[in-house]
Amino acid sequence: MSTEHRPMNVLFLCTHNSARSVLAECLMNRVGAGRFKAYSAGSMPSGRINPHAINLLKHLDYDTGDLRSKSWEEFSASDNPAAPPLDFVFTVCDNAAGEVCPIWPGQPMTAHWGIPDPSAATGSEAEIALAFADAYRQLNNRISLFCALPMSTLDRLSLQRRLDEIGQVETADDTAA
Repeated sequence: MSTEHRPMNVLFLCTHNSARSVLAECLMNRVGAGRFKAYSAGSMPSGRINPHAINLLKHLDYDTGDLRSKSWEEFSASDNPAAPPLDFVFTVCDNAAGEVCPIWPGQPMTAHWGIPDPSAATGSEAEIALAFADAYRQLNNRISLFCALPMSTLDRLSLQRRLDEIGQVETADDTAA
């Protein structure tokens, strides 16, 4: 996985590419700036970003102008020869984790980092906003742990074990002392 000449490419997948995967893309591009370049996609993209996700990202000073819901086919080696070589592919919803994925360029490492779907939240606007904030917090915790990994000193098997362990981290509170 020699990537000294470029940031490592990370793809976040969710079925509809409207909330969790988009939050993860934005987070990784901020937390891993310079080391990682993040993308997001879905197996059955909704065609729009969830308005609650957009509101949260804007509130946190993210630029949302270029965000769009897109198909994972844009990143598939067989469907798009110009797709970036991927170093990591993370599923962030249980449905996407169970789907048969395309062949990814670059033979990336994969892991499942399932997060409850904030789009399924019901109740008041405040309760729905809280569900999105909680998903963001969980993703932030996992992405921060991932970005702190000593990539150059881990062999592939050790790195895979760490990726899987990060997917088991529930919330930021779980790692607080």
